[in-house]
Amino acid sequence: MVTAVVREWSDEEGWGVLDSVETPGGCFGHFSDIQMAGFRTLSPGQEVDLIWEAPGFKQDGYDYRAVSIVPRAG
Repeated sequence: MVTAVVREWSDEEGWGVLDSVETPGGCFGHFSDIQMAGFRTLSPGQEVDLIWEAPGFKQDGYDYRAVSIVPRAG
């Protein structure tokens, strides 16, 4: 698990981009991977704990894809 920052997020499309040192160029994140109750959304600039994978193909243009996104409190 690594710390990442939300670069951009679209509630309408249900996905966004997360940045971390370990995922250069950005990591695709889908709302279904957010670990929280209720409406799952993120905000630009928000810190999250991220588990990611490199699936070997580009996910919407990104080399990395989130497996689990845990919003940090605060």
